[in-house]
Amino acid sequence: MKIERKILLNPGPATTTDSVKMAQVVPDICPREREFTEMLAGIRSDLVRIVHGSQEKYTAVLFCGSGTINMDVCLNSLLPEGKKVLVINNGAYSQRAADICEYYGLDCISLEFEFDRQPELALIEKKLAENPDIALVYATHHETGTGLLNPVKEIGEIVHRYGAVFIVDTTSSYAMIPIDMERDNIDFCMASAQKGLMAMTGLSFVIGNRELIERSADYPKRSYYCNLYMQYEFFKKTGEMHFTPPVQSIYAVRQALDEYWAEGEERKWQRHTRVYKEICKGLDHMGFRRLLREDQQSGLVAAVRYPADFRWNFEEIHDYCYAHGFTIYPGKISGTDTFRLCALGAIDDSDIRDFFVVFKEAVDRLGIKIPVRYGGERDGR
Repeated sequence: MKIERKILLNPGPATTTDSVKMAQVVPDICPREREFTEMLAGIRSDLVRIVHGSQEKYTAVLFCGSGTINMDVCLNSLLPEGKKVLVINNGAYSQRAADICEYYGLDCISLEFEFDRQPELALIEKKLAENPDIALVYATHHETGTGLLNPVKEIGEIVHRYGAVFIVDTTSSYAMIPIDMERDNIDFCMASAQKGLMAMTGLSFVIGNRELIERSADYPKRSYYCNLYMQYEFFKKTGEMHFTPPVQSIYAVRQALDEYWAEGEERKWQRHTRVYKEICKGLDHMGFRRLLREDQQSGLVAAVRYPADFRWNFEEIHDYCYAHGFTIYPGKISGTDTFRLCALGAIDDSDIRDFFVVFKEAVDRLGIKIPVRYGGERDGR
């Protein structure tokens, strides 16, 4: 079967290989069959291996849903009675964690920093020292709205010094930026299948410390479907997900994991880095300005400021690129007009060179001069 190839430069879902797509075409099977549960066991083991975790100390717990379900699961399941959550908040996705805490009525301190700055470690330590009842600290590894990379290793060292548990949202860094649970001082991390693994939507997972999960059995039960211990215990007893899993998506994950190991952690990260550098090269050539300093960047997302030209129209440029096989994505920063180009998925630098041919055509069609203008009044007014 010939499948039209689309290049997704949005922050997920990502471009997939045809072999991952076709892995979903399988005979119908009941997910309670031993054949399926054995595949689940292999997937869970591999998910822990990707972040260099000990199989004895760490486990992967699977959920049906998008990446946000992991945030919900960790925050509502891992907070003991009478304790606080500290959310290190410097972007749209850490703000989402604070919103989840609010919806559950959890005692949450949202420690806010500028969206284009890494957090100040001294302020994090100060907040922990002032609040000895903080039991959980939550941070986002890679803020996909901006491309900001947070220093989780350094944050985790402080968190553990104060006896708290460190949860890290690695949804848009897992299986791309190399992660090591022990080295990076992470107790729990999370991701979904459609980003770094380059699989399909529908399956998400939390990777965490078994002892801490078992300890949470006695914590307040704030959700039925999204309880980490309940799902963990069901896996432990039966090898199955408690509720109906996304069967075909899981077959795609198995294939994607096989392709991950075939490419290798280092070579895969080198490819993503190659793609990101080609994105930056193309933007620089056209005069576009990126939002963040390079030393704060993840190397996966370029957040780009709109030029100061009244002819600029993101929707028209998006539609032209989409019609020619490329998807670009708007920004996610309140009060700042940006769009994003992302180095996720089964793409390489040659795809980015092809993209900039189309992107320049889209810009030219609007009569925007290259290099684009910034500052002052919009051109032509």
